[in-house]
Amino acid sequence: MTRLIIPTERIERAILLIRGYKVLLDQDLAVLYGVETRTLVQAVKRNRNRFPKDFMFHLTVEKQENLRSQIVTSSWGGRRYPPYAFTEQGVAMLSSVLNSNRAIRVNIEIMRAFVRLRRLLSSNEALARKLTAMERKYDKRFQAIFEVIRKLMIPAETEHRPIGFQTKGSSRKE
Repeated sequence: MTRLIIPTERIERAILLIRGYKVLLDQDLAVLYGVETRTLVQAVKRNRNRFPKDFMFHLTVEKQENLRSQIVTSSWGGRRYPPYAFTEQGVAMLSSVLNSNRAIRVNIEIMRAFVRLRRLLSSNEALARKLTAMERKYDKRFQAIFEVIRKLMIPAETEHRPIGFQTKGSSRKE
C-alpha cells in the first residue's frame, strides 16, 4: 500500500459547498499540489477550454468576503481577484494541466475524498429516510401510550385503606 501524500481528512476539510457544488478553491489546491496559486491559475488560463462552467467558476466578491470572514483571514494584502472554485470534474481535469507526479498522486487522494463524502452523504440521506419512517410508525404507537397514561391520570373512586404494615390479628384504630 502506498503512503498517502496528503491526509484525506485535510482534503475533506477543504471541500466547500458553493452554488450547489462540492468544490475546492484554487488556493487550497495550490497548497495540496505544492505550487503557488498564481502558477495554478496561469496553467488553468492557458488551458481555459478544458474548464467549462460546471468544472470551474469564479466566486463573486460577496462570496469571497463571506468566506474570508468565515476563515478569519486578514483583509490587508492578499488577492486582488476572487478565487476560482473547482468542482470534482475540474479537479480531475487539473491532473492533465499540472502534469507532475505529485499532481497525479494528490489528484488520486482528492478523488477518493470526493467519493468518501458522496458515500457519507448518501448514507446520511438513507438514515434520515429511515428515521422519518420510524417517527411515523412510532407516533401511532406512542399515541396509544399517551391515551393509557391519560386514563391512569384520572382518579379512580376507590376505598381508602390505611397506610402501613399490619400483622394478622392486629387492628388499627383510626
